[in-house]
Amino acid sequence: MDFTNKRVMVAGGTGALGSAVVERLIGLGAHCHVTSFSKTPEPWFKFADHPSVTVHLDLNLGDEGTVEALYAGLPELWASVHVAGGFAMGAFVSTSAADLDKMLSMNLRTAFLCTREAAKRMTGGGRIVNVAARPAIDPTAGGGMVAYTVSKAAVAALTLSTARELSPQGIWVNAVAPSIMDTPQNRQAMPGADHATWPKTAEVAEAIAWLASPGNAVTSGTIVPVYGRSWP
Repeated sequence: MDFTNKRVMVAGGTGALGSAVVERLIGLGAHCHVTSFSKTPEPWFKFADHPSVTVHLDLNLGDEGTVEALYAGLPELWASVHVAGGFAMGAFVSTSAADLDKMLSMNLRTAFLCTREAAKRMTGGGRIVNVAARPAIDPTAGGGMVAYTVSKAAVAALTLSTARELSPQGIWVNAVAPSIMDTPQNRQAMPGADHATWPKTAEVAEAIAWLASPGNAVTSGTIVPVYGRSWP
């Protein structure tokens, strides 16, 4: 997995998973462009001053013009990893259309726009990796999170359909589908869970890095489960 002299966009990359992805990719020689919705980098993001990282702050990746301008201003990309998104729970009968629209905007719209604009910057082929979720593969695992499940299932569908269309250009499109990841936020929200069974962000980042790498010569149009020991 040699990323030497390769540029990679990590959209929404200053969160827990994004930070792990950036750390792994720069360790493999990549130069990462990283976006954040915030006006300043999140305090846990350790790479804002790294020479192989360019941070783009205060960007709404659900806004079409913003995403178009972001990618148009980049040099040619090798890979684009789309970690931006959001999560919400709630009983289905209490879920409003606005709740659904919010999940679709945060998860599907961001992935759609970034995938489209990334493909324009990959004139010599490249790799695109989206982040779906376990409920996208197994919707029955998404009780109490119907809007989120639907939005991530749409990300999976986007991945499969764009993989087919972009393959003649040498652009492979895949997604990972994590179960609940071991992050400080998730541990705080679910203190009684068996955290040892949750996949670690570094482990999910490893799967993403391989899918984004030049070493991935043939895998496209795949949703890769990254459940760890929480498979059952």
